[in-house]
Amino acid sequence: MAPHSFRMPDVGEGVAEAELVEWFVVVGQLVELDEPIAEVLTDKASIELPSPVSGRVLRLMYAAGDKVLVGAELLQFEVEDTTSPAVAVTPEQLPVAPTPAPAPPPAAPAPAHEPGRGPLASPSVRRRALEAGIDLQRVRGSGPAGRIEHSDLDAYLRQPPRTPAAGLRPPDTRVDEVPVLGIRRVIAERMSLAKSHIPHITYVEEVDVTELERLRAVLNDSHAASHSRLTLLPFIVRAIVGAISEHPEVNARFEDDAGVVRRYGGVHVGIATQTPRGLLVPVLRHAETADLWTLATEIKRLATAALDGDIGRDDLSDSTITVTSLGALGGLVTTPVINYPEVAVVGVNKMQVRPVWDGNAFVPRTMMNLSSAFDHRIIDGWVAARFVQRVKVFLELPATMFIEPPA
Repeated sequence: MAPHSFRMPDVGEGVAEAELVEWFVVVGQLVELDEPIAEVLTDKASIELPSPVSGRVLRLMYAAGDKVLVGAELLQFEVEDTTSPAVAVTPEQLPVAPTPAPAPPPAAPAPAHEPGRGPLASPSVRRRALEAGIDLQRVRGSGPAGRIEHSDLDAYLRQPPRTPAAGLRPPDTRVDEVPVLGIRRVIAERMSLAKSHIPHITYVEEVDVTELERLRAVLNDSHAASHSRLTLLPFIVRAIVGAISEHPEVNARFEDDAGVVRRYGGVHVGIATQTPRGLLVPVLRHAETADLWTLATEIKRLATAALDGDIGRDDLSDSTITVTSLGALGGLVTTPVINYPEVAVVGVNKMQVRPVWDGNAFVPRTMMNLSSAFDHRIIDGWVAARFVQRVKVFLELPATMFIEPPA
């Protein structure tokens, strides 16, 4: 048996350090080659690090939330093969550190859900739990160190619901401490930056999407066998692209430290996406060049990658305007926060069938509100209103989205 040092690998061009989000192993645990051992975060991309060897974990050099320099020793293994390389990156990338002395006998694996520590689970398990509304704190894991597996979720779902007798439920005195780490910490920092730097102006407008919904249903029925299903989002993006052609000032980023507004010809739409790890904003690039089905396919690809934790840094940067929607949970009105340093965000609220007066009688119409926010330092209220009104026209008269104006 010999110690083996695993060092923080280079996880991206130009990246000097990464945040350790979560350990998937504990001291004393046996791991197999390529088994996930930790999750790290660089920029806004989460990466699972696989084990370079099969062996037993001797030491964990960092705690969740720590910053780890590329090349720093991350953990130590005890392995059978003494000829294994001493580092996890090539000699050209990093200097070889001296082989550390053997550690004391390892401690026993920690119990599941130890105080102050969240449950261990893979991104796919976390995503499934989120979709099912399951609190992983209530699930006992059967994997190493209490790691929650898919089979544990299956067993939890098979349990009969508990209905305590009225008046007999004891008070819940728990206080859970949840460290703000990884993506959640990035979100908190960016939200604080946006609210502290940007004076928001919010503009809410009601939109009649009855005809749009009819068109969407016809297109989906006609092309179900050969094309991706169209959701509302591709139409929203198409309407925003059309409105930007008349109001290019909203398709911009305000670098306030430099005092420069950069207006972009290409429309790079951020699609706010809720994931098990928090809110991510994948970027739909050059939306001005895409048709409805291309938009639908790319939106689906980005959302799936974000939910699965497989999205790369290039897909999470340099958006010029953002769309945020909670779908059926969207409420009637929201106050969206601008994705700094952009100057506009379009919030999509839920659709409802409401009685609308048509001049003769009340008729049922499918209505939806748009709640949009703008950086008031750059976008005046008049410009914000005109932009939203153009989006409204495109959505209420969807044929106009596909008609080029005369030269």
